[in-house]
Amino acid sequence: MSYVTVGQENGQNIELYFEDHGQGEPVVLIHGYPLNGHSWERQEAALLGAGYRVITYDRRGFGQSSQPSTGYTYDTFAADLDALLRHLDLTGVTLAGFSMGGGEVARYIGKYGESRIKKAVFAAPVAPYLVKASDNPEGVDQSVFDGIIEQIKTDRFAFFKGFFENFYNADVYRGSRVSDDVLHQSFMVASGSSARATLACVSAWLEDFRPDVAKITVPTLIVQGDQDRIVPFPASGARLPALIAGSELVVVKDGPHAIGWTHAEELNAALLAFLKK
Repeated sequence: MSYVTVGQENGQNIELYFEDHGQGEPVVLIHGYPLNGHSWERQEAALLGAGYRVITYDRRGFGQSSQPSTGYTYDTFAADLDALLRHLDLTGVTLAGFSMGGGEVARYIGKYGESRIKKAVFAAPVAPYLVKASDNPEGVDQSVFDGIIEQIKTDRFAFFKGFFENFYNADVYRGSRVSDDVLHQSFMVASGSSARATLACVSAWLEDFRPDVAKITVPTLIVQGDQDRIVPFPASGARLPALIAGSELVVVKDGPHAIGWTHAEELNAALLAFLKK
């Protein structure tokens, strides 16, 4: 098992768990909330089969990484990612972020530049700016996020159950593209996350990534389902092509938020075609 130390709390190391497999050009896969790096398993298999080196890691507070009480902001998440890239001395990297992982991609480039980065991928991302504001009318009402926070405070396990129903659009795809076993596994992974992280990450979703994405000059792929109930397509992926010059948008027809599982073939095809360019 491999770890990189990214900080300390009360004299104890804060460590990120990561896995590093294969040879070739490196692709770093950054998971969504409230899962872990293994949620990319269908993409990892396709990438390894195509000859890429694949690195996954668990965000602080989730999976097998440390669960500190602090650091649940994108500045810290980006610093954690930077520590991993420096630890592995990676260059020529494709950074691929799913959901809140897209925030790491944006903030990392916004803060640390593109010297290590070859390409960027946003899959169903929280970027560019989720919350509705006077200068962001396309966003989602603050009341929605306030409601999520209250649900988590009241009963985070009940919240997870409903969250994953909409994560996979289970009412549409149960028994065809997603099984009850997958829903159960996702619930169990989420249940093992830090209660503190589960709550604190909701506020992090509301960070404004527009200044970060404006700094992206590397080739960029955006992939999202048009039936995403977690991060609405019109508020997220649909807006990025206008903010990232030369970026490519692939819309997965009828795709939910969890396109990496329910529509893995479509996501994998888009990802591999983009990497080969």
